[in-house]
Amino acid sequence: MQAKYAIIGGTGVYEAGQVSDATTSTIHTPYGDATVTIGAYAGKQVAFMARHGAGHSTPPHKIRYRANIWALKELGVEQVLATAAVGSLQLACAPGDLVLVDDVIDMTKSRVNTFFDGEPVVHVDMSDPYCGRLRRGLMAAANNLGYSMHDHGVYVCTEGPRFETKAEIQMYGQLGASVVGMTSMPEVTLAKEAQLCYATVCMVTNYAAGLSNAPLTHHEVIETMQQNVRKIRDLFYNFISEDKDLRTCACPNAVAGQVPLNNQP
Repeated sequence: MQAKYAIIGGTGVYEAGQVSDATTSTIHTPYGDATVTIGAYAGKQVAFMARHGAGHSTPPHKIRYRANIWALKELGVEQVLATAAVGSLQLACAPGDLVLVDDVIDMTKSRVNTFFDGEPVVHVDMSDPYCGRLRRGLMAAANNLGYSMHDHGVYVCTEGPRFETKAEIQMYGQLGASVVGMTSMPEVTLAKEAQLCYATVCMVTNYAAGLSNAPLTHHEVIETMQQNVRKIRDLFYNFISEDKDLRTCACPNAVAGQVPLNNQP
């Protein structure tokens, strides 16, 4: 079964939600297996993938990012909507807020971050890592639903699974980051290499270390996400129902001319 739209659920988002006639299957890829659920919404097929697996069984540094993106590409997916639980580096982004990030800083250390780790050598353009067209559509969906959402933000991605130190958070803030999480890289890069449109809506679950006097716990992150899962799902499905499937952005040609078509992910 094919699907043009996909939702990648992060921490606290483990089910597809509003789709009907859902079926779950395992996709075999060169990078391992990926589990995907496909169902129908508004006459369109939507694929759902729980990034951390069932019951949050996979830590961020061990997620098979390449397998996940490869599987979506194999299913015919063209547009990916991702969720992420993040800590805020700015007092203006409070717990419970939605942030539609538009740039990213990669602070990961041990992850394979490309499909092209041999020949041919490919350099993908990351000047618009989170698809601008997709972001505009999600902002329109937020307006349709009357949701408040921060329209810009820089996501700094750390290795995890530990939370960050106060000194690290201070440094990230000085670098211009808005929120901190553990999963957007290399996911966004791989999506770009696979020539998919990709956007992330972040849910702020807490203030990062040093911005709050209270110690951060994973339970706090889960609790905040569970309170807002329906809101994020409604946002995504409103976009999917309204989207005209016109990819006028540069994403479909992100590696064009650098690699033969039959060698692209």
